[in-house]
Amino acid sequence: MRDRELVAEVLRQIEEAASKICLRFEPVHSISDFTDSPAGIDKLDAICMMLIVIGESLKNLDKITDGELLKQYPEVDWKRAKGMRDIIVHHYVDINADAIYFTCRDKIPILLEIIRKMKTDL
Repeated sequence: MRDRELVAEVLRQIEEAASKICLRFEPVHSISDFTDSPAGIDKLDAICMMLIVIGESLKNLDKITDGELLKQYPEVDWKRAKGMRDIIVHHYVDINADAIYFTCRDKIPILLEIIRKMKTDL
């Protein structure tokens, strides 16, 4: 692995973004919590921004570790995690609140756990 400090910083950025998603998602109990009010839409927008941060950071992490680090942690579908960024950025008007809801509920806690493990292992 090239630069441990740089890798550690990128992992910290991902952890911070994932933690923000968990915090923002905490009061969300259904998809309608995203879609039925201006405050819900704002929350969805804020979470999408953090998903963009995560996707971009994962791409950078993959680049600086020559694709070696992420494959050591197969618990996360890294390709989809990185791809979420592309979908949000390039097709934002078509964002599916259902997909964001299930990502926040089912995938982000696992991602956060693995990122923390990666930091410890580093």
